[in-house]
Amino acid sequence: MAALKKGRNASATSKPWRSLALILIAIVALTGGMFASGHTTPRLGIDLAGGTSITLAAVPEAGQESAINKTNMDTAVSIMERRVNGLGVSEAEVQTQGDRNIIVNIPKGTNSKQAREQVGTTAKLYFRPVITTELAGGGAAPQPSGTGEPSADPSGDKGGDKATDGASQEATDGSSASADPSASATTQGRAVTDALKADESPAATDEASPSPSATDGAADPDAKLQEAYAKLDCTKESVRATAGDGAKATDPTVACGQNSQGQWQKYILGPAAVDGTDVDEADAVLNTTSGAGWTVTMKFTGEGSKKFADITGQLAQKQSPQNQFAIVLDGEVVSDPYVRQALTGGNAEISGNFTQQSAQDLANMLSYGALPLTFREDSVTTVTAALGGEQLQAGLIAGAIGLALVILYLLFYYRGLSFIAIASLLVSAALTYVIMSLLGPTIGFALNLPAVCGAIVAIGITADSFIVYFERVRDEIREGRSLRPSVERAWPRARRTILVSDFVSFLAAAVLFVVTVGKVQGFAFTLGLTTVLDVVVVFLFTKPLLTLMARRKFFASGHKWSGLDPKALGAKPPLRRTRRPSAPAQTKEA
Repeated sequence: MAALKKGRNASATSKPWRSLALILIAIVALTGGMFASGHTTPRLGIDLAGGTSITLAAVPEAGQESAINKTNMDTAVSIMERRVNGLGVSEAEVQTQGDRNIIVNIPKGTNSKQAREQVGTTAKLYFRPVITTELAGGGAAPQPSGTGEPSADPSGDKGGDKATDGASQEATDGSSASADPSASATTQGRAVTDALKADESPAATDEASPSPSATDGAADPDAKLQEAYAKLDCTKESVRATAGDGAKATDPTVACGQNSQGQWQKYILGPAAVDGTDVDEADAVLNTTSGAGWTVTMKFTGEGSKKFADITGQLAQKQSPQNQFAIVLDGEVVSDPYVRQALTGGNAEISGNFTQQSAQDLANMLSYGALPLTFREDSVTTVTAALGGEQLQAGLIAGAIGLALVILYLLFYYRGLSFIAIASLLVSAALTYVIMSLLGPTIGFALNLPAVCGAIVAIGITADSFIVYFERVRDEIREGRSLRPSVERAWPRARRTILVSDFVSFLAAAVLFVVTVGKVQGFAFTLGLTTVLDVVVVFLFTKPLLTLMARRKFFASGHKWSGLDPKALGAKPPLRRTRRPSAPAQTKEA
């Protein structure tokens, strides 16, 4: 049995080529992916590559001047940072300046337009009942037809939005168009549902009134609001930007929105029934089942679900257009579905003319919450990388000096073994470079000066792992063993020490990444990445390569330049087994 076990171990250790082939394939695959992506260099942070700096000024709302305080400014910074940074390593810097300003630094290579929209959009979301609506310019809004069942053709015109219970897949009413109220209804192209269904065939009718009028049972808006509504021209961007300014959530207001035909409509809306803070989470989803394309799904909180069920239950009892509710994002109506029954599921979906990017942007803003303040973009400037370039050059020189000193030490102390260590360092450097280049376009990782510092520190961590293993091998040789058994006997103890050491380094990097923000996270991320790669290189490259080299005469014979000379190491004489002398036979006396 002992001989069989020895044979298995010999077979396992005689195939180091497998590990070397595996890491070689990984390097080739990652390098191929890097060139295929077109990003052959790591993405640099704003301190190294320059970028865009945006200054935002907090604007007080009417009667709420005291809202601009340290607490709300810090909250706004936190929300903006989460919106832009994603995983926290894309190096967008968000910080306050003074009492009213926030500075956002976006590194070169980031979609600055998208980032500006993310940080500047307040993302205040309200669900408001519709009092009246018409096309901007005085035209009649198209009336949704009362067809009993939506068309299955996804290319159908989703002019009017319809709210139905998500548990029912059939139409709630089979009435004809003439049975529907003749008051105008919206053709807004986005719907919010529990599964809200878009009525597929909107058609303008001759009976549609050219002027909005509230139907029976609805509260008439006051004269001032009617006057503002009459003057509202939603076809002008400057007018849309100020529509409803100063209105509180508890007050009725006017607003603008664009329907699926690209036409602008104007609205009189009632007080907000559901607030954006009642949204628990939001996600961008590609809806392939109904052909709706990219949608934004929302899940309400417990309180929000109750509010949503209450308002849809009330609206279901009213006539069009007052059986509609408008989803208002930052003062603009993004959807205005009508309802026929209370929606109690606690979920909603915004669908319409979304692209993947616009759906993800909206979900991102809704998930991270609305900014507590409104901000005005004061200035946008381009940042140069002159100072950062000088610092990078100095850092690279320092790193090169450190690497040279490590190599000189290895050559002087380990001699032939040093070439295994240098080869391992080169493999680790190649993996680090390729992975950093790929992480730029995938998760937004940007290499800044602290990250460069982390990479330099990693040189020492990686070299330390080689030294631990080499010293274990030398200890075995000092005990009188030959090289090949020493390589295998030293590995279990060296492996344990290397794993414990790298685990401590990785744990420190993880804690630092979690508890810090900004550039320090770049240092922590790089340190953690290089620590993981150290384990990979030692296990898949250094150990198998040393196993192969131990079969070479130069190393196996203990050449004085191999770094494994038994005499230079003060090795004991080879261990030899000797037979125990047999005891003299005692003669038996008769």
